[in-house]
Amino acid sequence: MHYLLFYEVNEDYAQKRTAYRAVHLDHARQAVERGELVLGGALDKPLDGAVLLFRGSSPAVAEGFAAADPYVTNGLVKSWRVREWRTVVGAGAEVKLPPA
Repeated sequence: MHYLLFYEVNEDYAQKRTAYRAVHLDHARQAVERGELVLGGALDKPLDGAVLLFRGSSPAVAEGFAAADPYVTNGLVKSWRVREWRTVVGAGAEVKLPPA
């Protein structure tokens, strides 16, 4: 299944993230190497959050990522949540639609 991790960040996120960016990106790259994190990035204009796409058998992978993310543990993220995403269209979709 696919899971979306949503971050809502603090107003000073853009200024404070520089101090934690390298370790955050290393954390993300490790999740990619394990096959858990598919895509991720900040929302822009306004820079007020981020969305990360995970693949796994439960939301635990995305939840574990957030719990250990330096942006979360250092207070740059004011809230986060994980939602199951039932993908049906595209090469990586989890649920295949019948042919048209």
